[in-house]
Amino acid sequence: MSRNTNGGDGPDDGEPDGETPPWDHEGRVERLPAAAVERIAAGEVVTAPADAVAELVENALDAGAERVAVAVDGGGRERVAVRDDGRGLVPGDAVRAFERHATSKLRSAADVTRVETLGFRGEALAAVAEAAGAVELTTHADGHEAVAVRVEEAVGEPEPAARGVGTTVEVRDLFADRPVRRASLASSAREFAKVSDVVSRYALVRPNVRFELTHDGREVLRTPGAGDRVEALLSVYDRDAAGAAVEFADRSGPVRVEGLACRPTVTRASREHVHVAVAGRAVRDPDLCRAVVDGYDGLLSPDRYPLAVVDVTVPPERVDVNVHPRKRSVAFADADAASEAVTTAVGEALSTADVEVVGRADLDLAGVAEPIEDGVLADAEVVGVFRELYVLCERGDELLVVDAHAADERVTYERLRDAADGVASVAVDPPAGVALSASEAALLRGEAVAAAVERLGFGVDVRGDDTACVSGVPAPGGDAVAPAALRDVLDAVAAERPGASDPADALDLERPLVDLACHESLRAGTVNRAAAEDLLARLGGCDRPDACPHGRPTVLAVDEADLARGFDRPNTRFD
Repeated sequence: MSRNTNGGDGPDDGEPDGETPPWDHEGRVERLPAAAVERIAAGEVVTAPADAVAELVENALDAGAERVAVAVDGGGRERVAVRDDGRGLVPGDAVRAFERHATSKLRSAADVTRVETLGFRGEALAAVAEAAGAVELTTHADGHEAVAVRVEEAVGEPEPAARGVGTTVEVRDLFADRPVRRASLASSAREFAKVSDVVSRYALVRPNVRFELTHDGREVLRTPGAGDRVEALLSVYDRDAAGAAVEFADRSGPVRVEGLACRPTVTRASREHVHVAVAGRAVRDPDLCRAVVDGYDGLLSPDRYPLAVVDVTVPPERVDVNVHPRKRSVAFADADAASEAVTTAVGEALSTADVEVVGRADLDLAGVAEPIEDGVLADAEVVGVFRELYVLCERGDELLVVDAHAADERVTYERLRDAADGVASVAVDPPAGVALSASEAALLRGEAVAAAVERLGFGVDVRGDDTACVSGVPAPGGDAVAPAALRDVLDAVAAERPGASDPADALDLERPLVDLACHESLRAGTVNRAAAEDLLARLGGCDRPDACPHGRPTVLAVDEADLARGFDRPNTRFD
């Protein structure tokens, strides 16, 4: 519904109408001048419940809140409430805050280039009110009366209220008068997973703030807010992640980097668990995420991603936060310097930790090694195993080098793919507990995702504390997977159709199958001669033995003549 959020019926000309009401004698919120408005990135601010939560949480943090409680009903469609203990608003500001481009955080167009707050556009409450059926703001600034302002068709006058210092914003019936937008929302479970992701990211990058999150009356997340990053990580993830965390802080240069990185014993199937912030603002920056991964410098498998929390701070004039309507990305004046600082900080943290580094030879096979063609494995003979990962085979005048992990991925993937009626499952007795994040648990409570997980061979019940009770696991070819592989499947499902309304037949299981195959494939240090011979036989029976499900080669072939040239031999041993 289109609302008049200017506090009256007149045009939005920036001038007050009539006499100043008695409750509007002081305040900090002012309407931005036209020059500043013109410089602000335009676009739809609230397109989903998670957007409303993000705007309100950022307002709370800008107000100096030490506790932020988020309550959501119906995935956010029915109700979103954010309560904080920040500074609160004086009565006049409580009304003006609903005007578009009215803010206490900027005063001029020049201020747009040096923003130091999370919000700055003066659009949060106006955008939320525009999208909602009703909004009620209850606020109390120290030294002033507590007031409540209700917005439906228009912004009401402040009424006396009772609450401690801080602000509560309650939003009801999001997109009630926008049926197309409301119909485009995903299921309640998936929308809540997005809300949970927003709150979890801020809980991780702002460990000094106590966050609480409830859904349909059930608490799903609580952090201590004591400033300890590892404790925040424990609250959002689990003891395995917290136990593997290595904290770091480099504040010596113009780019300050601090946070934590988990040792490579704890990884995830997607980069969604690399949490990045810029000056405490949670963002999704692919360059910074890549810089975090680069800091691991070969410690990760190519198809695994780290679990890390990194906060980057540069002088405000060296970063532009005004590049996205919902402020989810930024632009650095020197992006390369920011990325390099992140990679260095992460790398140095891991280098001082107890991390096992696998030695690597500087050998360029690009000129001599070729992927195999179909059918060449039929008469190949295993002659050895190198580094308990690479299987060495002889076939005619060629040396075949098999990457056992990639080959086993292919074998496992095709077994999973071919199980059209559902993957064979074996019982886990007693059932195993797998700790899930709030967003993972929310996904799994959705009907379509639960059905997909069951089809993949898992038997799962989600307990009230967001622990998955795993009573059955897939067993492709008789080999049972680990219960913890459930997390990778959920990552893959979330990445496959992030905006889908997810009816039961809408989920594509291709990526979950690939990630499940990867999780359970042979690793370095586990391949012996007997396993190598068995793997070669199984790989030869695959439809596509030449590549793993990610597209990387499983086998490289080196001709004897190329080896001879490498040793400066004039010919092969038979010439």
